[in-house]
Amino acid sequence: MKRLVILLMLTGVFTMSHLQTMAQDEVATEVASDSTDMVAEGDSTAVEEVAEEEIVEEVAPAEYEEVAVEEPGFHQIVKDQFIQGGWQFMGIVLLCLILGLAVAIERIITLNLATTNTKKLLEQVEGALNAGGVEAAKDVCRNTQGPVASIFVQGLMRMSEGVEMVEKSIIAYGSVEMGKLEKGMVWISLFISLAPMLGFMGTVIGMIDAFDAIAEAGDVSPALVAGGIKVALLTTVGGLIVAVILQLFYNYLVSKIDSLVNSMEDASISLVDILVKHSAK
Repeated sequence: MKRLVILLMLTGVFTMSHLQTMAQDEVATEVASDSTDMVAEGDSTAVEEVAEEEIVEEVAPAEYEEVAVEEPGFHQIVKDQFIQGGWQFMGIVLLCLILGLAVAIERIITLNLATTNTKKLLEQVEGALNAGGVEAAKDVCRNTQGPVASIFVQGLMRMSEGVEMVEKSIIAYGSVEMGKLEKGMVWISLFISLAPMLGFMGTVIGMIDAFDAIAEAGDVSPALVAGGIKVALLTTVGGLIVAVILQLFYNYLVSKIDSLVNSMEDASISLVDILVKHSAK
């Protein structure tokens, strides 16, 4: 009986120790698995944070590029300022610019076509006089474009009346050709003067509207005053810009006309000398 009790006691001790060992093994296994899961979760979290940082870094330049692309250009700025200035006066100022440029471009083309190589023309006229007489010289001048050739034709037509009549004819017809060269210049001068005046008128009317708005509001608001003055001054800026542009074209045309007039005068003097020599033969 004692042996049986001792055997049962030993069996119980071994069983308990085995169960305790198994429990410890299970706890260790669970701890290890939990640690592995925690490490895995930490690694995945770290990977996700790195991925998010990379995405943020990639998105940031893209957003910066989109903002840079959306900046308004020069054309859009000019358009906005034109609209803010009011179509009533800004439209008239723009019309002055269009008409002035149209006249200026027409004058530039006409004056360039009127330019003649006077030295070559004089040589041809002198050769024609020596070869075929006055009629041959007239044909050479009629086949040549420009005011110089037209003056030569008028002078040669008076050749039979003497050199003095040739000189008078050249002087008289030279004034006519000079008037043709200056044709349209008065319109450019008008638009140069008119554009700033319209701009100033728009500014005055805009200032009146701004003070009317202040009177209706009953309070002098800096934003209200600044906005009204800005809109009023835009018309003045537009008028001055138009005047400056047209003034550049006007000065170029004046210099071109002066050059042609000087060329006509020099060529006319040379023609008279050639006719005097021809008459003396």
